[in-house]
Amino acid sequence: MLVNRVSYLLGLCSLAAGTILQNGQVRITNYPDTKIDASSYEFNTYDADATELSYKGRWDSKKVSWWSAPGLVFGFTGDTIAISFGELTTDKTLIGYRTGGMDWTFTNVTGGATHLLVSRDTPGINETYPISPLTFELRVTNWAYGVQISKIHVAAGGKLIKIPPYKRTIEFIGDSLSSGMYTSYEGLSSFAYGVGAGLGETEYYVTAYPGICVTDQDCWGNPRGQSHQWFYTSDTSWRATSIWGDKPEPWDFEKQETIPDIVVINLGTNDNNVANNVSTEAYVEAYENLIKGVHGKYPNAKVVVMQLWMGFYSYGNSYQQNLGYEQELKDLVAWFNGPEYLLAPTIWDGTTNTTTELETPAQAFVHYFSTKGIMQHNDIGPLWHPTDVGAIKVASHLTQFIKLTFGWDMVATGPEIFHETLYWNDEQNY
Repeated sequence: MLVNRVSYLLGLCSLAAGTILQNGQVRITNYPDTKIDASSYEFNTYDADATELSYKGRWDSKKVSWWSAPGLVFGFTGDTIAISFGELTTDKTLIGYRTGGMDWTFTNVTGGATHLLVSRDTPGINETYPISPLTFELRVTNWAYGVQISKIHVAAGGKLIKIPPYKRTIEFIGDSLSSGMYTSYEGLSSFAYGVGAGLGETEYYVTAYPGICVTDQDCWGNPRGQSHQWFYTSDTSWRATSIWGDKPEPWDFEKQETIPDIVVINLGTNDNNVANNVSTEAYVEAYENLIKGVHGKYPNAKVVVMQLWMGFYSYGNSYQQNLGYEQELKDLVAWFNGPEYLLAPTIWDGTTNTTTELETPAQAFVHYFSTKGIMQHNDIGPLWHPTDVGAIKVASHLTQFIKLTFGWDMVATGPEIFHETLYWNDEQNY
């Protein structure tokens, strides 16, 4: 959700500076400088298309990352991991990375450079349990930036190992609220990431980008809406225009590593803003098409429609939560679960703008998640987005909703999810 173009540009400026502002103050960070001269090392080197590599989220045929929190996972032997990043990497993109279940480490990476991310000094590198073979995970934190994988290097004599994907998958389709805009580590501090990683043993994809509408029109500089863009590999950023022009790659749903079992949609805060001039009728039609599109690509997936939160406003001597399209979303859920749709279901293709009627009836698959009462007014930051605490609150409640509704157990029992959220007070004399 972007309230105005100025806040959007301010967000980009803060990204470009690589600075985290905490309550208006610069947070002290100490990211390691991992850039090395690869020629001074002896490596066993793999290409970016090595079969041992598992790309998470959306990556194009050039091995460039898109949307929010895309990742790379593999197993390895030895005590060294270095990655050479291609020239299409956005300079100084902040990545998070870790081995096994250790805490996240962060570093800024550069296009055309090689970065040493794991060495014999890395904590846990010599431990053989409980995760074996030892895994390496990388996630891109910046929603506006991306990396291009060129080469993966392991120690001489070491090798990469293919890690099988988890057996359950969740995808989030959204805007800035899902992508983590203005949270500390953006993609790795968003509520969507918190749910996906917090469930444990779950693949998660966050197909979200700030400012985007579900309606297929320009919103805050995004030329297309999610009812169209979700069907493509790249997002609606300046990077996408620079690399792909007006011919982006359609996303190959049949080749993605896993098929989502649950799809959570949180869209409408930008459509609801008067600056974007979206009619209620256009919003409902686009949202309907997106759900039909999801059902067409993932016929067995359950869809969760999130109630919108539009921030808070002063109300006499208290505060109230702003809502948007509340009845329209409830009506959409009811319609998809009713006989009119289920007896003659149709699917939508955003690349061809065509609707197809299915030959067999469908079972009810759309659910409604109420966000009422989860956050309070001080869980929203000055630029109208959830704070880190607000994102954690939403993630916690949505995770419980998924557990109770779909029977998904929570199996993450120790490894860090959100970074730098260890706040405490051990001073009792005050």
